Amino acid sequence: MSSLFGTDGIRGMAGEPPLDPATVFRIGRCFARQGCRAVVVGRDTRESGPWIEEALIRGLSSAGARVTSAGVLPTPAISVLCRDSEFDAGVVVSASHNVYSDNGLKFFTGRGRKLSRRQELAFETLLEADNTSSAVPRPNSWNPPALIRTDPDCLESYSGFLRSALEVESLEPLKLVLDCASGAASQVAPRLLSDLGAGVTVIDAPPDGRNINRDCGAVHPRRMARAVIRTDADFGAAFDGDADRAILADGRGRLLTGDHILYVLARHLLERNRLPTRRVVATVMSNLGLEVALANLDVALVRTRVGDRNVLDSMLEEGDSLGGEPSGHIILGEHSMAGDGILTTLKIAQIVLLERRSLAQLSAGLRLRPQLLRSVPVGGRGRDLLEDRKVRGRIESVQESLQGRGRILVRCSGTEPVVRIMAEGEDREHLEECVAGIAAQIRRSQAGLAAPAHTRQQERQ
Repeated sequence: MSSLFGTDGIRGMAGEPPLDPATVFRIGRCFARQGCRAVVVGRDTRESGPWIEEALIRGLSSAGARVTSAGVLPTPAISVLCRDSEFDAGVVVSASHNVYSDNGLKFFTGRGRKLSRRQELAFETLLEADNTSSAVPRPNSWNPPALIRTDPDCLESYSGFLRSALEVESLEPLKLVLDCASGAASQVAPRLLSDLGAGVTVIDAPPDGRNINRDCGAVHPRRMARAVIRTDADFGAAFDGDADRAILADGRGRLLTGDHILYVLARHLLERNRLPTRRVVATVMSNLGLEVALANLDVALVRTRVGDRNVLDSMLEEGDSLGGEPSGHIILGEHSMAGDGILTTLKIAQIVLLERRSLAQLSAGLRLRPQLLRSVPVGGRGRDLLEDRKVRGRIESVQESLQGRGRILVRCSGTEPVVRIMAEGEDREHLEECVAGIAAQIRRSQAGLAAPAHTRQQERQ
């Protein structure tokens, strides 16, 4: 397992290793040394984005790469540009749904795919052997206007791709609410959907470098849902900071997860003979209700490990055309190799128009089972804690208490220093007790790991 890469690239606090200027410079240099000749770089709207991008570009250029800066652009746009343009690699400076003080680096190959685990490990080996001592840039003072400077060719190429995926000439007379999370979607989504004829109400669009994902977007979608009711919209979409995912709300203001979206898309594609394998790829986090609803359509649900890259790998291996995660990463294999919140929103709008049914009606065939999610901060000790005897014992006890009518999943996040607990079953109160018990044991064991060595020895005695 790579120690530098998580489930979605490199991520951490901006200004601290591995996202300090010197390390980012070395990362860029080593990435270019892997044969990257023409690289496109994009970023989201975090205040640290400009100086991280500068350090990265200097590193890429120092190793001979020709670099094009796309400015602020959604992560899936970089995937599209790598696949359809002259670029043989791409990098996105983004921490996705994380708070503004974090940042990250996402890497794409010339085919528009994220690096494989094998490629990540090879990259780490190269980085560890690099002894570059070249001068690296110091973080510049942040200038807000820089957040909205985008290479028009890159932006227009991505907008053209989105238009080409639409099978209706206009989105009129739909009324939509878009929550842009004060992130990268602000550059594309409002203008595009308005140009396509939709009546658009936009919230949380203007970025100031620190408001990305702050009480808004896919992680906090309730403001969007309330706006749907207030404006009598057909539905709403809340994107995350780099717009690679979306959470929706139907016209009643009911929030719809990625599982709902997968169900609506699968049924629509199936009826049009465009789901040839009769399979949908999801992760272990998808609700059991999705599995049951798809089975009623004679469609199988295939589960992978968490991460949209794992979903895509499974799709490509078996020739599947649809996959995604409950968090709103949806991969439409007919069009893209990456999760794309704006593309997902366009496709759902198209289905509403073509079928002349509301989003509430389209998603009515899916009944989710009660599911609880909780994140427990653990610093950098997540893996140690999951190997702790008492934590393992508590998890096993909880699983037994579900008596085969539910499931429990406890894992280290690949994007944040937390342990994530997921419980699913029939009795919500019992699930709350289960999750609380596991979380409490993780905190107790964490305190034990933090205690001085002689204290831990005395406790064992």
